[in-house]
Amino acid sequence: MKILLIEYRDPSHPEAGGAEVILQEVFSRIVAAGHQVDYLCNRHGQAPAEEVCGGIRFIRRGYQPYFNVAVPWVYHRELKANHYDLIIEGIDKIPFYMPLFERRVPVMAIIPHLFGTTVFREAAWPVAAYVYLMEQAVPRVYRQSLFSVLSQSTRDDLIARGVPADRIAVIYSGLTQAEYSAPEVKPPRERPTILYLGRIKKYKGIELGILAVDRLKAKYPEIRYQIVGAGDYLDSLKEITRQGGLEGHVEFTGLKRGREKMALLQAADVLIYTSPKEGWGLSVVEANACGTVVVASDSPGLRESVVDGQTGFLVPHGDVPALAQRIDQLLSDESLYGRMRAAGLAWGRGFTWERAAQETLALMERARAEFGSRAGS
Repeated sequence: MKILLIEYRDPSHPEAGGAEVILQEVFSRIVAAGHQVDYLCNRHGQAPAEEVCGGIRFIRRGYQPYFNVAVPWVYHRELKANHYDLIIEGIDKIPFYMPLFERRVPVMAIIPHLFGTTVFREAAWPVAAYVYLMEQAVPRVYRQSLFSVLSQSTRDDLIARGVPADRIAVIYSGLTQAEYSAPEVKPPRERPTILYLGRIKKYKGIELGILAVDRLKAKYPEIRYQIVGAGDYLDSLKEITRQGGLEGHVEFTGLKRGREKMALLQAADVLIYTSPKEGWGLSVVEANACGTVVVASDSPGLRESVVDGQTGFLVPHGDVPALAQRIDQLLSDESLYGRMRAAGLAWGRGFTWERAAQETLALMERARAEFGSRAGS
């Protein structure tokens, strides 16, 4: 199969997050199974216009602010002649509406989550309104498409928007088991450490961790909140930290990958994820696989990646006292922490990229078969 995958960012983009990691892991395995994948994304920094990585051919065109507008033009000018068997859109920002521009090739959508009204917390009103309105047309534009989603929450969201349930497949994220491990016993800590790992965006609610640490510092004078990642909300978080006089308690590490990332996950006491909405929460399962317990908002996506009371705790989104109380509980009760750590390790072992790739490939084959039967009728 010749596949065109369209996504705003590739995994090397400085603001790449879980969605891009998932696409790379899944589609590199699909390439290994004998298929061809071209990955169209926007340009960034000094990244070459084209390169092959993990068997995937990355094609970088246009720039992020107008990439969704550039995609149809790039497709017709450069890529249509490749005669793809299937087009796949990663819809986690603005849809590309490829079914309107290519009617001879089936289009499948992979959706971690749709923003809905939460986009107004992230972007200025005109931009937020544009994203919100573009999402409203998804059920109509993609009415003949199949959808792959990361969670039951996103599936429910699509159904509520009018997408038939039988057009949606929930395919959970995987985990590169060889890259995430945990020592048998949690190493002794120099100071209590809370961790956030992901993109630094306003809607992620990362500042809630800063407010929780402010509540906890009297009981834990050495407590530290490590914020790991890159994004356009970084300066605002630094200003919140400065205004709160918490420079000695909040650390901004920048983007970390590979062994450095795993070492941070292994060493942290608690990973927190306080977003109002996620497609899944890959960092949550990565933390569990590294022997770290999680406290997260009880919000779509996260309530599936966290088994409440077993692999971590869920708290009402935005409830800083509840967030601080659960962190305190984990820091102060070694027996409870040990039980939840063991449960998290077992939970993390249940997710594999091989399973995710197989399920994605099966959905792709269904999309081709359905399109072929419609074309022949």
